[in-house]
Amino acid sequence: MADKQELLLLPGLLCDERLWRDQARDLADVAAIRIADLTQDDSVADMAARALAAAPPRFALAGLSMGGYVAFEMLRQQPERVSKLALFDTTAAPDSPLRAMQRRAGLRSLDRGRFAGVTQQLLPTLVHRRHVDGPVGAEVRAMAQRVGAQAYRRQQTAILQRPDSRPLLASIAAPTLIAVGEDDQLTPPAAAEEMHRGIAGSVLERIAGCGHLPTMETPAIATELLRRWLAG
Repeated sequence: MADKQELLLLPGLLCDERLWRDQARDLADVAAIRIADLTQDDSVADMAARALAAAPPRFALAGLSMGGYVAFEMLRQQPERVSKLALFDTTAAPDSPLRAMQRRAGLRSLDRGRFAGVTQQLLPTLVHRRHVDGPVGAEVRAMAQRVGAQAYRRQQTAILQRPDSRPLLASIAAPTLIAVGEDDQLTPPAAAEEMHRGIAGSVLERIAGCGHLPTMETPAIATELLRRWLAG
């Protein structure tokens, strides 16, 4: 069998290794997998630099949501090291004014000593309604609590200050997979379509019955998409 490909996985906001657990397990036959720690820094530039410092010389790169923002920054810093790119439920655009206002409100609540993590009210914006009251919803909430308030502050600060990545899209030469849940409310299919139009030769996959977290909501589908992308 050919040598395994190096694969680096980038989690999203308030996510840890659980986000990619099933893919890391089920792709171990074809890839040597690492999951980056994106909890330590308060800028996407520093997150990207930390991930690059710990990564092999050349690797396939997959990011979900905030992980996509970091993936774009890694491509700004050292594009020659990325052999393939997968973008799950993310966007190249900066926040809308409303979204930025919501993030700042979350940071202000921390200043008042309140960290709710992912609340039951927030869950329907993260996962498809069929998962809100089930084990996936419970695992999303537990994951946020593990990541915790201080990492949340750093991550939201980084996200608010991230650059617009749309000008970068035309320069991306790595074979690119773009995947999005059909019911993603945070980074909807229109955001995926914009990236698909901007990255020449990219493949766009829409996942039915899925919200913002397909690696947890539809893990077998997410794994199969990544397997085909790696085999590319």
